[in-house]
Amino acid sequence: MRRRLFGTDGIRGISNREPMTVETATRVGRAVAYHFKNSHGRHRIVIGKDTRLSGYMFETAIASGIISMGGDVLLVGPLTTPGIAFITSSMRADAGIVISASHNPFYDNGIKIFGGDGFKLPDEEEARIEELMESSILDEYRADPESIGRAYRIDDATGRYVVYLKNTFPRHMTLDGISIVLDCANGAAYRAAPSVFSELGARVHTIGAEPDGLNINRDCGALHPEKVAAEVVKRGAHLGIALDGDGDRIIVVDEKGEEIDGDHILAICALDMLREKRLKKKTVVVTMMSNVGFEIAMKEAGIKVKRTKVGDRYVLEEMRRGNYNLGGEQSGHIIFLDHSTTGDGILAGLQLLKVMVEQGRPLSELKKVMETFPQVLVNVRVEEKIPLAKLQETKRAIEEAERSLDGRGRVFVRYSGTEPLLRVMVEGTDRDEITGIARHIADTAVEEIRRRV
Repeated sequence: MRRRLFGTDGIRGISNREPMTVETATRVGRAVAYHFKNSHGRHRIVIGKDTRLSGYMFETAIASGIISMGGDVLLVGPLTTPGIAFITSSMRADAGIVISASHNPFYDNGIKIFGGDGFKLPDEEEARIEELMESSILDEYRADPESIGRAYRIDDATGRYVVYLKNTFPRHMTLDGISIVLDCANGAAYRAAPSVFSELGARVHTIGAEPDGLNINRDCGALHPEKVAAEVVKRGAHLGIALDGDGDRIIVVDEKGEEIDGDHILAICALDMLREKRLKKKTVVVTMMSNVGFEIAMKEAGIKVKRTKVGDRYVLEEMRRGNYNLGGEQSGHIIFLDHSTTGDGILAGLQLLKVMVEQGRPLSELKKVMETFPQVLVNVRVEEKIPLAKLQETKRAIEEAERSLDGRGRVFVRYSGTEPLLRVMVEGTDRDEITGIARHIADTAVEEIRRRV
């Protein structure tokens, strides 16, 4: 079955415009309720959201759909994506629904679904839910008046999540003496994240923790680490942590205000886990976007690297398939499968801090575990996502670029799974050269697509 609505991270779009409408959300709620209906009586589905204004609208619509099918709803309010996955699993709910568009602007929103085990649904289950949404079967199974579901608000969801996160940090350690600048992106982590780090003893200066429904991700968070970097330098902090709108990504800056991306965080944590014999099969799972410098550093340490398609869901699928316990993306999705079922920015920050405290070394030293090769990423908006295999001129441009790099770098071209963008990544030793190559490929593709639309 082919998915039409679901992309690499759920359904996503502009709020109150197709497909992100109240009507679609209600249908999602009804389809999810039917899909997860069990044989032991009433079924329960968790709904959580980030801080977007439209979250109220979609929360109500999805809940109404579930209730109309006889399901009960557990409302947790604003909470990070990994927090909602945790609550879903810990409360033995049948499924969890996250209302969020992650790092996108406030006017976008999205819907993603977790199973009762806290893991994102595989493609085939999402396709099945889409099929249900488009069929008439939902209308045949409306609940009888006496069987309509109920909604319950879980007021202590944030507190439960904070306790869970603190328990992932070694009990014999504290963050006493560590100063952190924390940017919550005016998003879902604005309550939980400051509590976690401060309750473990850190001195926390928080920014981006005053959401108003419209300012999520606006000039703050993981997409704008320059803001937290400036505060780190100004305050003389040990590090800065920038989260994204739904709290599943992290970008860090060291005490000098220099950015540390997901590749470096993975490298630091992988070497620590290898040293403590906790890295399963001596393997880390990353995507095609991870820097070749990461792969070289891991190889020198005796660690294998597995690459997947872009998207944390594909990293997670490979981790589960191969029984690996560490994986992630350069963009800051870091998955510690021993602790969590999905990427968690707060959790990743704690694991990085654990290495800092244990080794007594600043981040500026720890990040030297790998050398980053120059990498250029060009994003261009496209009118239609024509399969790359059908774009002959673009294919030739890519092949010519690979020949010119002659083993000194690589080219990776793909469409975004969540936005109407073509992403062109080129890696090599000369930044000017790879910038020109990336721009040429992008321009060629945009022109070819324009002519064919």
